[in-house]
Amino acid sequence: MSGRERREQLITVGRTLFADKGFEAVTVEEIAAKAEVSKPVVYEHFGGKEGLYAVVVDREMNHLLSLLSGALQGSHPRQLLEQAGMALFDYIDAQPDGFQILVRDSPVSQQTGSFASLIVDVAGQVEHLLAEQFKAHGLPTRLAPMYSQMLVGMTALTGQWWLDVRKPRKEEVVSHLVNLAWNGLAHMDPKPTPVRP
Repeated sequence: MSGRERREQLITVGRTLFADKGFEAVTVEEIAAKAEVSKPVVYEHFGGKEGLYAVVVDREMNHLLSLLSGALQGSHPRQLLEQAGMALFDYIDAQPDGFQILVRDSPVSQQTGSFASLIVDVAGQVEHLLAEQFKAHGLPTRLAPMYSQMLVGMTALTGQWWLDVRKPRKEEVVSHLVNLAWNGLAHMDPKPTPVRP
């Protein structure tokens, strides 16, 4: 096996183990045993499990971010919302191991490459779209960053739930997400206040 093939094999083995057990529970010994190599081979390619994990997470992040960015093409906001929702749920459906890795806690030493940082990236892309809609509806555009976080977070957490239950169908889940988000956005109060008894 060439060095490149060995590296890819270790990434595949690591991805499976991290998805099944989480970062903390996986050991270099276990990675090496599953790949049928010695521990020094893992260290040679990645410097340890942290390096392997970083590569796995980076690949998943780039793949998902590419799908979501590609879905944010079009002119109608509701269509964009549906497309982005379906892109996320298509990824969850096709890559459950990858999504499981992303939603688990990252090692403390890792500053980027977590699901939270992915949500921030996607929310940043959604923010300008929401600002345009807020302006068109006479809502304060300064709140668009906060609402984009809410919208993306709601979708991501629903995706985590759906990964476990897989019911109803993803198309139906996305339709309900869009229904809640779109109808909620369509009838927003420009100055909401808490309801007090």
